[in-house]
Amino acid sequence: MEGGERMKILHMVAFALLVVGGLNWGLVALFNMNLVETIFGGIGLTNIVYILVGVSAVYIAATHMGDCKVCSAKG
Repeated sequence: MEGGERMKILHMVAFALLVVGGLNWGLVALFNMNLVETIFGGIGLTNIVYILVGVSAVYIAATHMGDCKVCSAKG
């Protein structure tokens, strides 16, 4: 697996975690339902999932300009 392929996989995982985090916050706000805690709370992984979502947000924010075709377009 080459470096570019690894970075693409990392980007997709980070993006997926951001979607999960965003959907979870929407569920909390609309229905007072924390899906992450429902799924992972019983086995104590909730905080790990939240940390991964936070790290993913930082990664996407830091690499967005280089990955986004709209933001990196010249002209």
